[in-house]
Amino acid sequence: MKPYFAPSELLINDDGSVFHLHVKPEWLADKIILVGDPGRVSLVAAHFDREECDVESREFHTITGSYRGKRITVVSTGIGCDNVDIVLNELDALANIDFTTREQKPALRSLQLVRIGTCGGLQPHTPVGTFVCSQKSIGFDGLLNFYAGRNQVCDLQLERAFLDHMGWSGNQCAPAPYVIAADAALTDRIAGTDMVRGITISANGFFGPQGRVLRIPLADPNQNEKIENFEYQGHRITNFEMESSALAGLSRLMGHQATTVCMVIANRLAKEADTGYKNTIDTLVETVLERI
Repeated sequence: MKPYFAPSELLINDDGSVFHLHVKPEWLADKIILVGDPGRVSLVAAHFDREECDVESREFHTITGSYRGKRITVVSTGIGCDNVDIVLNELDALANIDFTTREQKPALRSLQLVRIGTCGGLQPHTPVGTFVCSQKSIGFDGLLNFYAGRNQVCDLQLERAFLDHMGWSGNQCAPAPYVIAADAALTDRIAGTDMVRGITISANGFFGPQGRVLRIPLADPNQNEKIENFEYQGHRITNFEMESSALAGLSRLMGHQATTVCMVIANRLAKEADTGYKNTIDTLVETVLERI
């Protein structure tokens, strides 16, 4: 018997589109670019040869079109792993659930998803302007802990090493991070030979979780120093961002391929930042469009 998904679990709009994204199944390509900023969707789509659909709903903006013969969907997620949870589940539903019968389709449709974003560099070799591809992500968000199969897809040894290093083991007030690898083949294709590859922290906030202090002191003033000094089997944590762990983790559980590539717009060690990065990131967009 095929799994059936009730209206309370899979919300479908009257026009046949999925609830939050307002995207219809026939509009979804197999190759998907995810961006945080809704305005960046048009930046990516400006390179398309043609467009099939253009739909906006809340922070979610979706355009499907073609680039040099490749059919591509670009979607904005907004900020944070909670939004990625919405986007990934709805994209998977569009691909793998029949919206007429509400039953799971007999054959898995596997998607390729590449997130293009911005991040903060944490090492001397990740200055402003560096492109970083996330081989592994450490999720401070805890999202994957709500899903069955979490331990089967995560790097439990790296998790334990990181918890011990941070002094979070046994601390009920500390995060419960998970460690998940991006798809190796897709990462190799996107990163090529000209991007830094590393371990990325997906923080569950922009300020305190990333060690920024404004008017509220940090629970651990040495948090970022510990993160910067962490080393596991010769690998160090290269950058902070806010979505890669949820993308990699949910994709692995669902049977999709995913990776994240970000441009460093602030280096926490050097205490430098570039808020005028929007023209430069178009180079990263073009690179991903060529390689996806």
